[in-house]
Amino acid sequence: MRRHLLISLVLTSPLSAQSPGMLVSPDWTAQHLDDPAVVILHADTQKDRYLRGHLPGARFLDMNRFVWEGDPAWGTEMRGPADIDDALEAAGVSDGQHIVVYAGNALFAARAWMTLDVMGLGESASLMDGGLGGWRAGGRAVSTDEPTVRRGSVRLHPREDRLVGAEWILARLDDDGVTLVDARPDAEYTGEDGGMAGTSHPGHIPGAYQMYWEELIESREAPFTHDRDELRELFRASGAEDGGTVVAYCMVGWRASYTYFTARLLGYDAKFYDGSWHDWGTRDGYPFVEGR
Repeated sequence: MRRHLLISLVLTSPLSAQSPGMLVSPDWTAQHLDDPAVVILHADTQKDRYLRGHLPGARFLDMNRFVWEGDPAWGTEMRGPADIDDALEAAGVSDGQHIVVYAGNALFAARAWMTLDVMGLGESASLMDGGLGGWRAGGRAVSTDEPTVRRGSVRLHPREDRLVGAEWILARLDDDGVTLVDARPDAEYTGEDGGMAGTSHPGHIPGAYQMYWEELIESREAPFTHDRDELRELFRASGAEDGGTVVAYCMVGWRASYTYFTARLLGYDAKFYDGSWHDWGTRDGYPFVEGR
C-alpha cells in the first residue's frame, strides 16, 4: 500500500509536468527538500565529508562508484552502466524522480551530472547552483543525520554519442565545426608542467582553446555559475558557434565535466573526452602543441 502511495505522489507531483531545467537554485532546492518526486544527491569521494554536514534529507552518492581508478595516480574514467546503475539505486534513485546533484567540490557535482547525462538521465537531472558552499552562504541549515534509504529502481539509456575518444578527435582536428576546449590551467595547457609530472607529452591537442574551468564560476567556495550571456561570450571567444559541437577535455576528466555541463547549459552539442590528456598525451604518434 505504501509503495502504491509513493508512486502516486511521484506521478501526480507538479514536477512531473515540467522539468526545472539543468540548473536549480538553492531556493528552489530548499522548497523541494520534502518533495517525493525529487531526490537530492550529495556527491563526494569521501563519506566523512558528507557526514560532517549536508542538505537535510540528501543521500550520499559515492563518486568512487562512478569513476574507475585504473591507475592510482591518474585514471578516473567512467565506469560501465551496470556499476552506475547500481550506485544510483543504492542511493535510492528510481524512475520518475527528478535528481538534484550538488557537492562541496563543484567538480564532483559536475562529474555526477555529466555521467547522468551520458547515461540518458540528463533531462531528469539538475545541478544545484552554488553547491554546498552557496547553500551555507545563504544561511541555510545543514544536517549530520543520514536518512534511511530504500534501494531504488532506475533504468539507464546510455548516450554513447556524448562520449568521444582520441581517434574521433584525431579525425576531426581540421573540422571547423568542432571546437576543442581545454579546461586546464596555464602550466598544463602550455606544457610548462612537463606533461603530467613527466608521465605524458607536454602541452595540448592542436587547435584546442584554453578555458580554465574556474572561469565559469564565481569562486570555488561558492561556485555559482556566471550569467549565461557572460558564459556564452567565453565560448564564442573559443570559436564555438552557437549550437555547434564542443568537445571538453582536461587532464583526467574532472575539470572538463564543468565545461561539458556549461556547454550543454548553453545549448551546444557537447561531447566529453573522458580519457583527456592522460590518454592523448601518452599515445605514440598523436600530435601535441607546447606553448600557446
